[in-house]
Amino acid sequence: MAKTTKGVADKLKQIYQLQLIDSKIDKIQVLKGELPIEVSDLEDEIEGLNTRISKLKEKIGEIDHEISSHNANIKESTLLIERYEKQLDDVKNNREFEALTKEIEMQNLEIQLSEKKIKEASLAKDARDTTLAEANGRLKTKNENLSIKKVELEKIIHKTDAEEKKLRKTSEKAREDIGERLLRSYDRVRSRYRNGLAVVTVKRNSCGGCFNRIPPQLQIEIGQYKNIMACEHCGRVLVDDIIAGVLEEALA
Repeated sequence: MAKTTKGVADKLKQIYQLQLIDSKIDKIQVLKGELPIEVSDLEDEIEGLNTRISKLKEKIGEIDHEISSHNANIKESTLLIERYEKQLDDVKNNREFEALTKEIEMQNLEIQLSEKKIKEASLAKDARDTTLAEANGRLKTKNENLSIKKVELEKIIHKTDAEEKKLRKTSEKAREDIGERLLRSYDRVRSRYRNGLAVVTVKRNSCGGCFNRIPPQLQIEIGQYKNIMACEHCGRVLVDDIIAGVLEEALA
């Protein structure tokens, strides 16, 4: 069955009306800009920093425990040395003297080893303390940036939320009246271009999307509404000024 002029004209009106609605939604998204992505990225970075800070604090706690343990060893060895030195005054033979002297030497070695371990652990702790301070500094900065970004985004959302919800509902309703095949083509072309334009008017004898010249014969065919015509260069659906003017005025 041949397409009727009225049928094609109605389809063009429907698809161009959908384009006008979706373009308004796109403008709201442009107004939001990269803020939603920036907020999400900052939240992810903050979560990662909090995890890192938590692990650093845990490691520093382990080092503190290790230092405390070595200090306890030093204290214990010192007490043992004092006790052995007192016992030296009461030794009865060389064998007891040598045994006590050996114990004192062993405890001194224990003290030296613990002091060495404390020094190494303290250096490791200092390094982690520095890293922790830097991480806390970055966390503070990112939290401050996140607060600013959230305020900006909330202001925009507050200003545009009601309008965007209304437009999306209108868009969904408009899509119900468009054939599945035409709708698939519309979505495919729309996703191809950053400005989201899949349906455009002929302006100054050129495509309103890619600005390539439209041949006179094709312009005549567009105005006859016998078929849905697309730009041979960019694939966008082309509508004339009559349909565009009526719909743009209605949705203004």
